[in-house]
Amino acid sequence: MILPIVVYGDPVLRKVGEEIDKDYEGLDVLIKNMFDTMYNANGVGLAAPQIGKAIRLFIIDTKPFSESDDDDDDEFTPEQKKQLKVFKRIFINARILKEEGTEWKFNEGCLSIPKIREDVNRLPNIEIEYLDENFVKHKEKYDGVIARVIQHEYDHIEGKLFTDIISPFKRKMISGKLSDISKGKITADYKTRVYKPKK
Repeated sequence: MILPIVVYGDPVLRKVGEEIDKDYEGLDVLIKNMFDTMYNANGVGLAAPQIGKAIRLFIIDTKPFSESDDDDDDEFTPEQKKQLKVFKRIFINARILKEEGTEWKFNEGCLSIPKIREDVNRLPNIEIEYLDENFVKHKEKYDGVIARVIQHEYDHIEGKLFTDIISPFKRKMISGKLSDISKGKITADYKTRVYKPKK
């Protein structure tokens, strides 16, 4: 089932997610719905807060990055494309243990912030500990674009957005657009949910 994606301005996007256990009700269905929702919106990652649940769960499938049609203007090597094509994971109760290397810039967008993209600096190498959908523990190292997507989704379960880590100047430049999104003045190619405070 395709769920509406919560957009900028909803307090759930600012909550630190709570850990869950294998008895979390409806987890299998929730994960399936999250994949349906992400694919419908042409995303490569989706975190539970983006569908209104403040829990430590996010999913990733980087295959769209491997499907660029323009070989002349390709930002990924054939080896990177091969990795991106098959990288699909479910992260439960994740904790990033290390972030290392020299900061690098990459243009990021977010399904909760429709039609805004900015260059974001992040460290290229990470070590992360998480549980998969069967609650088996993993400790793994990632780098490059895969690390970047993990960092972006991990930020969501920590109550952060990519707009928090761009320069103050860039943030000021897009403040009007962010305000419009929070008021529902948006057009997206997928279902969205705008926060309406209870009166």
